[in-house]
Amino acid sequence: MEKREQMYEGKAKKVFATDNENYCIVSYKDDATAFNGLKKGTIAGKGVVNNRMSNYLMQLLEKQGIPTHFVEELNDRETVVKKVKIVPLEVIVRNTAAGSFSKRFGVAEGTKLLCPTLEFCYKDDDLGDPMVNDYHIIACGWATKEDLDTITDYTFKINSFLVDFFKKINVDLIDFKIEFGKTSDGQIILADEISPDTCRFWDATTHEKLDKDRFRRDMGSVEEAYQEMMKRIFG
Repeated sequence: MEKREQMYEGKAKKVFATDNENYCIVSYKDDATAFNGLKKGTIAGKGVVNNRMSNYLMQLLEKQGIPTHFVEELNDRETVVKKVKIVPLEVIVRNTAAGSFSKRFGVAEGTKLLCPTLEFCYKDDDLGDPMVNDYHIIACGWATKEDLDTITDYTFKINSFLVDFFKKINVDLIDFKIEFGKTSDGQIILADEISPDTCRFWDATTHEKLDKDRFRRDMGSVEEAYQEMMKRIFG
């Protein structure tokens, strides 16, 4: 597949057109940002970890009946994906209280929630990605009721599978953010990535953080945390 002009550059990835209008190539960067881009830095090797981990997990999810954008891994940093129009929502699942959830609701970080929670945030950096509900989403035309039903159904299935998957490598999946896109024929599929950038991973025994919180909170050993997740998944 031939890589053509750059179509987009985000905080963590670049997207390139290809000679096939249905596919594009995603290239993962080592750039790191936090707090809606207010904090910037670099995490060496992050792009490789995020690319390979996302692709591996998406292939496993496909086997669980979750359609994803994954097509083919080209190399350590680049992957061919289906071209989608991203639904402008961050879809957040929380299994344990942490981060903004703890701040907003005064629930101590590390408190196991009685059931997984689902949150939607409208993707807009200028507005600070505000939290929205189904009514806002449908009223503003960001997604239809049917879209939301599909996204919700897929999201809880994804959570259930990933919680079990990570438990086997002694990692607790605290919370995560995913995004969905629509293909040209209107199918909703999982897009973006599943990585230490978008998930909170805690060692199930020591509760050591193995994700981007180490960068956000200046905890050090950021590269090592990413590599540790890579090692646990791929051996």
